[in-house]
Amino acid sequence: MTQPLLIAFDGPAASGKGTLASVIAADYGLPFLDTGLLYRAVGHVARERGLDLEDTQALGEAAQFIHPTLLEDDALRGREAGEWASRVAAIPEVRAALKQFQIDFAHQTSGAVLDGRDIGTVIAPDATVKLFVTADPETRAKRRFLQLIKANSALTFEDVLSDIRIRDERDSSRSSAPLEMARDAVLLDTTNLDIEAAIEAARSIVKARRGGV
Repeated sequence: MTQPLLIAFDGPAASGKGTLASVIAADYGLPFLDTGLLYRAVGHVARERGLDLEDTQALGEAAQFIHPTLLEDDALRGREAGEWASRVAAIPEVRAALKQFQIDFAHQTSGAVLDGRDIGTVIAPDATVKLFVTADPETRAKRRFLQLIKANSALTFEDVLSDIRIRDERDSSRSSAPLEMARDAVLLDTTNLDIEAAIEAARSIVKARRGGV
């Protein structure tokens, strides 16, 4: 019996992993989950309810009731939502509450594609293919700046670069499921790649790991 195709994309903020993961999911007709949106949703709910970031129990309880429909909210794509996501993602109670949702999504009989920070190491260590997508901080900040400046003309590149560096440090140093490359993942550095070249590189990695399919 053929095993379901499970593909894990991990990497730091604005590395391009979400775009690549969504394209690969479409290529293979697989359901796709941007797990970062789960944490953005928790952060958004916490902000809306006025929850204290020190109240880890309340935040963990809020995370238990995140519904997939919340992930469609455009408010989750902004800079502030990204900052809150990075902060709540460092809370073990929040990660524990969202863990089973992600595991269940990953292990559908249809297969799946997920992107995040700990997919290949915690959520789906059994993934068929694992990619760790990265780029240098300046390149990632430029990409994110070009996305966010449309909605906030007062934003500066230096603001975004600072955000990126802070999030990198927070994601890599947290005690619960820190950002790290799985031992059997393939590194894809997109620093010097445009979107088309990055997509082709990701496709080549997936095909190679699947024996050319």
